[in-house]
Amino acid sequence: MSKNILKKLFSAPAEILEKSVEVGKELKQDIAKEEPVKEAVEYWKTLGPGLITGAADDDPSGIATYSQMGASQGFSLIWLSLFSFPFLVTIQEMCARIGLATGVGLAANIKKHYSKKILYLCTALLLFANVFNIGADLGAMAKGVQLLFPYLNFIFLILFFAVLSLFLQIFISYRKYSKYLKYLTLILFAYVVSAFSVDINWMEVFKNTVIPNIHFSKDIIILICAALGTTISPYLFFWQSSQEVEEEVLKGETTVAMRRADNNKEEIHKMRIDVWSGMFVSNIVMFFIIAACAATLYANGITNIATASDAAIALRPFAGDFAFVLFALGILGTGLLAIPVLAGSASYAISESFGWKTGLYRKLKQATSFYGVIIVAMGLGILLNFIGLDPIKMLIYSAVLNGIVSPFMIFFIVHLSGDRGVMGNFKNKKISNIIGWLTFVLISLVGIGAIISLLI
Repeated sequence: MSKNILKKLFSAPAEILEKSVEVGKELKQDIAKEEPVKEAVEYWKTLGPGLITGAADDDPSGIATYSQMGASQGFSLIWLSLFSFPFLVTIQEMCARIGLATGVGLAANIKKHYSKKILYLCTALLLFANVFNIGADLGAMAKGVQLLFPYLNFIFLILFFAVLSLFLQIFISYRKYSKYLKYLTLILFAYVVSAFSVDINWMEVFKNTVIPNIHFSKDIIILICAALGTTISPYLFFWQSSQEVEEEVLKGETTVAMRRADNNKEEIHKMRIDVWSGMFVSNIVMFFIIAACAATLYANGITNIATASDAAIALRPFAGDFAFVLFALGILGTGLLAIPVLAGSASYAISESFGWKTGLYRKLKQATSFYGVIIVAMGLGILLNFIGLDPIKMLIYSAVLNGIVSPFMIFFIVHLSGDRGVMGNFKNKKISNIIGWLTFVLISLVGIGAIISLLI
């Protein structure tokens, strides 16, 4: 055998090995590139009720409240976006855990463990606050669309959005409907983008965020109550717990016993990721709306913003058409997201109170009473726009109303979620109990202060 043949024979494995190493490196690089994408996809799949609930927290009422905070007080109240986060996330996590651990919604648990008087009081307060909020949000959405298309009729727009919302809730399957709500949450980032489109002194913003500037007056107390009320809202409590149940039903767990038996630490862990993510989105949007309005409106002496529409109009001369359009689109998107949550949470509470069949996963014929409550709540919300109530004032006052009503619900949420007899091994840890009761005391004091301020 010639030397050349031997040389080729022995060099072939080396070349193959070298090529294999190169291919291996390229494959490893490709996997490394794909890994973040896969993680992002898995993270998105984990998000659900918590994300939707957090996004619905930033409804037109919330946008109006945050805009007014920035316009009237500058950066001085922006610390509330950070301060309220642990209270919000703790209460919402409790609500979600109640739904997972018991297999039924919040109202069903109140019904089981407390008197009917307490149940009916909580349900009545929730319905009253939600109907008021629905009316305010419908009016705000109509005003928001008129900013972009002024020739469209206000009444027509209110009726259109109400009918659209009802159609989606009643005739679209919950599996598809929940995906629609989930993707609709992305509209909230319009407010983040709008904040970066204006000139803001970020050092001053962050200083006011971490070092609270606390001074009290009648207007400040009402604003703080509105901020906490629109952030830690009663309708979110009932929606969160019932949506956890809906998600379990989608997995095939159609009975309470099946849902209770399926609980494990992994499920609770995923729920917490979802809830923390949703509440973070809620408060980061609050942060950027206050910052944008403080840097533009307050800085130019415009201190009275009663609606999200007012904020969009006022921003236009200082922030330009881009921020104006983003604010207007945000009003529409958040309204489409929040109104179903408001009507749905009221229906969950009332239906569970009276033992009716509940669930957006059911057909209209299977849960007539449940969908009937949604229709009635929407109808009452529509009427509020035609009986002489000023839609401009309705937004802020609906937030204040939520702040006054919230403590009634929070008391039972903390009590239920800390009871081993109700929650088993998934009852509150010590730190959750402390934050929960602190939230109850804090919002109670703020609510009482707001009532006194309004009466004086």
